[in-house]
Amino acid sequence: MKDKIIAYQGIQGAYSHLAYKNIFPTSQAIACETFQKAMHLVESDEADLAMIPIENSTAGRVEEIYRLIPKMRLHILDEHFQAVTHCLLALKDATIEDIKYVSSHPQALAQCHAKLSDLNFEPIAKFDTAGAAQEIKKLNDRQHAAVASSLAAKLYDLQILDDDFGDFKGNTTRFLILSKKSTIPIFDNDISYITSLVFTVRNIPSALYKALGGFATNGINLIKLESYSMTGSMKASQFHVDIDGHTDEQNLQLALDELRFFAHEIKVLGVYKRDSHRDKMKTI
Repeated sequence: MKDKIIAYQGIQGAYSHLAYKNIFPTSQAIACETFQKAMHLVESDEADLAMIPIENSTAGRVEEIYRLIPKMRLHILDEHFQAVTHCLLALKDATIEDIKYVSSHPQALAQCHAKLSDLNFEPIAKFDTAGAAQEIKKLNDRQHAAVASSLAAKLYDLQILDDDFGDFKGNTTRFLILSKKSTIPIFDNDISYITSLVFTVRNIPSALYKALGGFATNGINLIKLESYSMTGSMKASQFHVDIDGHTDEQNLQLALDELRFFAHEIKVLGVYKRDSHRDKMKTI
């Protein structure tokens, strides 16, 4: 995956920027205002891959992404777990006593909720963490601070008042690497895989129970099951499932056959290697 063009949401210094540099250190990147724009660049062949955060060990899922993924024409190529260390950033001459307002992305603010409350800081939601840091520099007001990365502090010439401002140790964000081309790895018995898909259930009694029953009877582990209402409907629900296994495995094929009987609009988002970081985190 060398020398690819990677699209990500945010500006330089965002956690997505850090994540892409860890995985693709020699690649070019395009910073985008929104997740949708980053995905669109890949769909329109202006970028090779998009690196998108989907969930966090502290704040949970990134709601917007779960709603965008079923509509996209992209496929999951891989996953990456990025350690997130939040810093409290302020102007060089500010002290902790000066701070009244703290800006950041809503997910980052949620991951620092306890500390923000303890210090009686007023949170202000922004589009991204690094953008909030950049704005602090422009505001030039010692009452304003931002929650962002240490890289953002360096890029925007801010001081770090607290280099571990998050509420929990081991805070981690899971990223998906998205591609326009569907690439399913050849099954290897020595490698663990994840299959991700979305589906809606048929309008029959106990449809979801019966649809998921095939996974249980075939010994398939469901890592994650997310549900949300489809746009424009209060009745139909869509389900996002991450499954332990590869579509070439017979027991998963049998489970998917049962799913097709009770569900419709099934879309396989991707089959990819299971990140080894999962084995280190009991909650993921």
